[in-house]
Amino acid sequence: MRNRTQEQYLKISVFVITLVMIVLRFLLNEKGRVTPDSIRFMRQAHVFPEIDNTTAPLLYPLFIKVFTVFTDEFWSSKIVGILCYLFMVFFAWKKKFYWRESLLVGALFSMISLFAATLSETLFLPFLFVFFYVARNVLLEKYSKILSVLLLSLSVILLFNIRYSGLFFMGGLFAFGVLNYKKSFAKIYIISSIIGLIYVAGYKLFFIDVFNQNYVNKFLEIGLKPTSLLVKEFFLAIGTSFNPFIHILNPNGGILNVGILGIGFLNIAFFTFIFIKNKLSATEKMMVFLSVFGMICSFLIQYFYQTDALDYRLLAPFTFGIWLVYFKKLHQIFGKLVFAIAFLSLMTGFVFSWLSRGNYLENRKQMKEFLVKENLMDSKIYYYRPIKDENFSSSKISEIISTINPRVYITEKPEDSLKKEVLTKFKIESKVKMNKNKFQ
Repeated sequence: MRNRTQEQYLKISVFVITLVMIVLRFLLNEKGRVTPDSIRFMRQAHVFPEIDNTTAPLLYPLFIKVFTVFTDEFWSSKIVGILCYLFMVFFAWKKKFYWRESLLVGALFSMISLFAATLSETLFLPFLFVFFYVARNVLLEKYSKILSVLLLSLSVILLFNIRYSGLFFMGGLFAFGVLNYKKSFAKIYIISSIIGLIYVAGYKLFFIDVFNQNYVNKFLEIGLKPTSLLVKEFFLAIGTSFNPFIHILNPNGGILNVGILGIGFLNIAFFTFIFIKNKLSATEKMMVFLSVFGMICSFLIQYFYQTDALDYRLLAPFTFGIWLVYFKKLHQIFGKLVFAIAFLSLMTGFVFSWLSRGNYLENRKQMKEFLVKENLMDSKIYYYRPIKDENFSSSKISEIISTINPRVYITEKPEDSLKKEVLTKFKIESKVKMNKNKFQ
């Protein structure tokens, strides 16, 4: 009884501190935890029902749009992030499905960074959690066959409508069904994945082809990067993704990176050993298989599809399931001591955020004054960003602008920088003093 009470206090503490850290993570960042992708998401939310682009699905921008009834797109995206975390934890508690583990995974600094960011992964994770729950219930035959197909196909289609990488979970379902073809759930997994793939074909024909006929030609290209580079990026990505304390490497290299990657790879070796020594349940096998399948697909698709270099963010949907299973096994072995990982990660995250702190609210105030003076608060903004953007310094300014006026359009043509109506880093910094992060 005493141990149970102590664990309840630990859970409450982790939950409260994680919520506080999510807020601090974006307030102590110079640009409020936005990226070039965030510009596109907020702009799409702002102009909807006009279809601004098809680079990413619409579901995340639509969630942002819903909360613009109360505020602007930036703050709306932060409301979405916090609500996504709350939903995941509440769903886990209500359904008694990886309740403890959802708190532990949510407390990892890398996951806090995602929930604090204006990125579609924020919405993807709670929907992925529900998908795992549905897939588990189908596997355990808790639904009728018709309801199983309906719920599983619907959940995987929703994943695709948040991020196109949801396609990998469709492929994973199909493969897992084929590998377990003698079991009762196999046919349901296969049928659900086929329904999902049919939806993807329809999505391509009736959405992408209608609003962006050049999408395939633009993003599909063979041999974008050599294998040597892709392998290096992949190992750096999984090394940081599975480090429970710090997920960011120093771009200049150094001994610190060796330590960060070392912890990550030791962790991978440790959970591999645990998974082999401690037999996985059917549900755990399914979650680990789909996660590994997704990571392999994320690596292979780079051979013919343009993506950013793999990192903790792009791999988060596929490390998520492994973390859940891993923490469950750790708790079975070490009991409530596993909470030490969560508290250490929260502490590391706070120290990093504080030492590298910028001041988003101050930057927002300065930039808003600039936009008001230039009469750019309610109009389209064209911003020149050089292709070679050292330390992403030009990009950061456009990202801050987008948190105030999301109608930001990026140009990389040097000749555009000479146009009066096109903003540049120099034009803005000559009038605005930005409060930058201490570490770049």
